[in-house]
Amino acid sequence: MSAITPPLDDARRGFTLAQYRICFSGIVWREALRFLHQRERFVSALVRPLLWLFIFAAGFRQVLGISIIPPYETYILYEVYIAPGLMAMIQLFNGMQSSLSMVYDREMGNMRTLLVSPLPRWYLLFCKLLAGTAVSLLQVYAFLVIAWFWDIAPPPIGYLTVLPALILSGLMLGALGMLISSGIKQLENFAGVMNFVIFPMFFASSALYPLWRVQEGSPLLYYVCLLNPFTHAVELIRFALYGQTNWISLAVVGCCTAAFMIGAIYAYDPSRGLVRRGPAGGET
Repeated sequence: MSAITPPLDDARRGFTLAQYRICFSGIVWREALRFLHQRERFVSALVRPLLWLFIFAAGFRQVLGISIIPPYETYILYEVYIAPGLMAMIQLFNGMQSSLSMVYDREMGNMRTLLVSPLPRWYLLFCKLLAGTAVSLLQVYAFLVIAWFWDIAPPPIGYLTVLPALILSGLMLGALGMLISSGIKQLENFAGVMNFVIFPMFFASSALYPLWRVQEGSPLLYYVCLLNPFTHAVELIRFALYGQTNWISLAVVGCCTAAFMIGAIYAYDPSRGLVRRGPAGGET
């Protein structure tokens, strides 16, 4: 046995870049196929923000006028203001959908096939996180194309400068969903937990109304919004869409991304985290 152990340890440490690339492409391809086979997921991801844009924004346009606040240099329509928040909402729901698929895979046993790979666990989870973020980028840019016909047109360079912000916010929200999924043992419990996470994060943020208006109405809610990572994801996207950088939001989103990812890696470690082997050898 002692003669066999060292080669196994060496094999675990000695993966080549080609092997890492094959693993990454396999996970991304699997997520892409799942996305293509679930076309209703793409449609539903667009229906939610478009309903807010076409109906909610039209009803509140006259009530919630937006004064000149950074990064805007003039008065703007309400639908222009909420567009970055709706982009972040797409990524929030996509992150939760990805975590739902992880709960499903764990119940069906597919997660065990992934996690028993000799490749590092953090790399496997990070690949899945990147694949989910890539899917959310497609959905966000499809939303921007439709929003352009609704006279929501940021500077042309904004479609490019917003990409890094979308990647970082997508990673943060995906890592949050991954961390939450580690503690959900049954698929039936997913809906309640997700509603408890999604709606407070979305409504207690700057997605629908500027924070100075929140502060006028409720100072306590204002501080809750400031502590909400989703607020900073929205503001990071908002500023990037106009070629600017909100450094505070960038720091908060970056730190939260790292914290959520480290927590998910720890939680998916059977020897330490929340995902432990059951009596039958599968995940619980």
